[in-house]
Amino acid sequence: MTVRITWDRASARRLGRQFLDTPAGTGTPVADVVAAMPAAHAQVLSAAELSVGVRTAGRTRADVREALWQADGSAATLVRTHGPRGTVHLLPARELPLWSSALTAIPGTGRFAPGIRLTDTQTTEVLAAVADALDGRTLTIDELDAAVVARTGAWAGDRVMPAFQELWPRWRQVLHRAGQSGDLCFGPGRGRKVTYTRPSRFTPLPAAEALRALVHRYLRAYGPATPPDFAKWLAAPTSWATTLFGTCAAGGEIEEVDFAGTPAWVAAGDTAFPGEPVRGVRLLPYFDAYVIAAQPRETLFPGAAYRRALAGGQAGNHPVLLVDGVVAGVWHQRRRGRRTTVTVEPLGGLTPRQERELGERVERVGEVLQARPELVIGTVTTGPHA
Repeated sequence: MTVRITWDRASARRLGRQFLDTPAGTGTPVADVVAAMPAAHAQVLSAAELSVGVRTAGRTRADVREALWQADGSAATLVRTHGPRGTVHLLPARELPLWSSALTAIPGTGRFAPGIRLTDTQTTEVLAAVADALDGRTLTIDELDAAVVARTGAWAGDRVMPAFQELWPRWRQVLHRAGQSGDLCFGPGRGRKVTYTRPSRFTPLPAAEALRALVHRYLRAYGPATPPDFAKWLAAPTSWATTLFGTCAAGGEIEEVDFAGTPAWVAAGDTAFPGEPVRGVRLLPYFDAYVIAAQPRETLFPGAAYRRALAGGQAGNHPVLLVDGVVAGVWHQRRRGRRTTVTVEPLGGLTPRQERELGERVERVGEVLQARPELVIGTVTTGPHA
């Protein structure tokens, strides 16, 4: 008999497994909270701190930073590096053997023209140079530029790579690959300058094992899901994801279910879902893992939310208000000293209970950011990703 899952039941399980229904207690390691997502987008570190904070009771941004850069010199439990889609994420340090092997096994698409693109041999040289330059060191990007060129050749420093209305050195087109392979991660800031270092050494898992494990983790967090959902999450070819799911299915590692009338997949045996839908109000920051990965997007962003809270169909550009498990508004916070103003724009009316809960959620945002919050219900005038 085919198991049939509705959106409400899937949403309730997804939110529950990510601690968005019942927050994790203060005794739960920060790395465990991140693993439940199973990675936290961290291009803007404060957004990642909020992603972790709203999933916990009592944790603040200081706990996230301590997990990244232990003040006592002990091993970090989180790593900030290039993860899914090549973008910056927080990953549990203990899971780097899985992530590095899986991410580097995803087929590339060759983004740059032949005259700019690195050859396979040059890519290998650059990755080795990055690993050597950062071994036991912390360097700014300018220092890393010089170190890579010194170890490879002047060609690596040619300013031919288009980026942010300027040209970057040629080698930086594989900066994300260095992060994904475990040769590079972010270090503590040096004033206003970003720094890079090398994570502790580890042995990657075999690629096939790592990819199957990543499918399992994704489905545990966001199932039921389809191969195109998984491909979108990783910015991978859909045909490749379909083949990978087929391999997992043939091995009995995943099973098919009916998800709101559409065939989809869950981890084998993982067919228990809550019987009741999620209720309540939640605030999620820029590029929160849940709004990026949960599908179908049209159901998560119903009606006016699809037009207001997405940027050309791309999720994450606006912090969102969830009401009963779906996007029902946007919000923005502006910090001034020790105070932060949180402006929330609901797309529909809120009940008195929901307004009270919204106030509690705003208080929690202030706690995470270690600021005194003020709630304003009104129009958010700030544009996407600002």
